[in-house]
Amino acid sequence: MHEASPLFTLKKEEPEDYWAVEALYDLCFVPGRTALSSYRLRDGVDPVVSLSRVALDEGGFIGGAIRYWPVRVAGHRTLLLGPVAVHPTAQGEGLAAAMIRDSLAAAEADWERVLLVGDLPYYQRFGFVRLDGVEMPPPTNPERVLGVALRPGAWDGIAGEVTPDA
Repeated sequence: MHEASPLFTLKKEEPEDYWAVEALYDLCFVPGRTALSSYRLRDGVDPVVSLSRVALDEGGFIGGAIRYWPVRVAGHRTLLLGPVAVHPTAQGEGLAAAMIRDSLAAAEADWERVLLVGDLPYYQRFGFVRLDGVEMPPPTNPERVLGVALRPGAWDGIAGEVTPDA
């Protein structure tokens, strides 16, 4: 376990955390979140459990969670980051940033690149850049398709459709 803030500790998500994490995602995201295009890439695919994290307070309350999913970009093995969420009562504690940094560092051992759909001004501090030519399922805004190379050049020349990695 790693300290995320003075009040929270990061640990790998365990099977017994599943429903609490799902409840957190339901709280933090719009109703019908599972209808979003990125969920089509997760349908029937297990998350990458070695990288999925929860942030626990002293009482075991889950204040934040992050998951990763295996996908392919034009056939290239890639991680899809998300969702990442922080409980409204724990926002401002740096939990999302701690979970992202911790999990990206762990991903470097086995993965070359990470993809997400998000806001560049927030994610660029973690090394994410806008990806031209990487096509998420519609109706994803191409301006929000971001990636980070975990190894130098990992995104060089990679473009095309993002598909599930079953």
